[in-house]
Amino acid sequence: MNVSNEPSLASRLQRRLDQLTKPRGSLGRLEALALQIGLIQRSERPVLWAPQLVVFAADHGLAAQGVSAYPSEVTAQMVENFLAGGAAVSVLARQHGLALTVVDAGVRSELAPRAGLLIRKIAAGTADASLGPAMSASQCGEAVERGRDVVRGLPGNALLLGEMGIANTSSAALLLARLAGLDLTTCIGRGTGLDDAGLAHKGAVLRRVLALHADAREPLAALAAFGGFEIAMLAGAALHAAEERRVIVVDGFIVGAAILVASMIEPAVLDCCVFSHRSDEAGHGLMLDALGAQPLLQLGLRLGEGSGAALAWPLVDSAVRLLNEMASFASAGVSERSPT
Repeated sequence: MNVSNEPSLASRLQRRLDQLTKPRGSLGRLEALALQIGLIQRSERPVLWAPQLVVFAADHGLAAQGVSAYPSEVTAQMVENFLAGGAAVSVLARQHGLALTVVDAGVRSELAPRAGLLIRKIAAGTADASLGPAMSASQCGEAVERGRDVVRGLPGNALLLGEMGIANTSSAALLLARLAGLDLTTCIGRGTGLDDAGLAHKGAVLRRVLALHADAREPLAALAAFGGFEIAMLAGAALHAAEERRVIVVDGFIVGAAILVASMIEPAVLDCCVFSHRSDEAGHGLMLDALGAQPLLQLGLRLGEGSGAALAWPLVDSAVRLLNEMASFASAGVSERSPT
């Protein structure tokens, strides 16, 4: 979906944008966003319908090494909070008319089936990556396929991605360091709010993990080594959404790690991605740089859950509405800029 691959459509979209009743380029990033969505949908008049906000949740065996300020039990507790409507992402989904689905990708607790919950559990959390691979190759492959299947079963043409999993900033930092070839120290952040001592301990643990899995260099091998099930399902979800030419609204650091994996498998995934925000997690700026991404917002967020994606959704919607609903100079009878 790169602009260079569809020059005729890109030029027609740009011409439409330039003919709207405004100075050229005056809507800034919204114009680029409208053009991107038109290219995703292969249409001069793109339409967004039935947007789906999907939060993938799973536990990480690495949490046993004390790399998070919160215990693993919080993953299941927050899933319950999502489903009860009390989490930040629940509020934002209601506000913006987003259908919210929570996917149990590998939560340690057994969750009772109910509306809004898809149970796609691979196992009750990954293994401890400091002792061996977080996932077997078959588990990793199955998680990717289940992520694809989740999207296959959802309506709409826009997918907003979120996650929940205690210790998953550790997996994301490891994936970023390995796949982008970065110094691990620069990729590690405070996650759920570690103090200085906790951050130092997290760094020491992750350095051991990275060294243990020195041979895990390919995207899926690294994903299996470092985890987690929710990141693997997110990668599969993004791969399938791109195949269906859905708009993919990417949340923060952990979802970014999944997109990094997916884009190394299929680079065209990035053409469908709208990066919602730059978070305060230490490695997120480096993640965005590795992906060549320019986020829409910078609000100091570090929550996850898909909260940044939900907050950015009105901008995505506005870009499409402006392209389709603004009058042109000709239709409004407004004089265009004088020639120079």
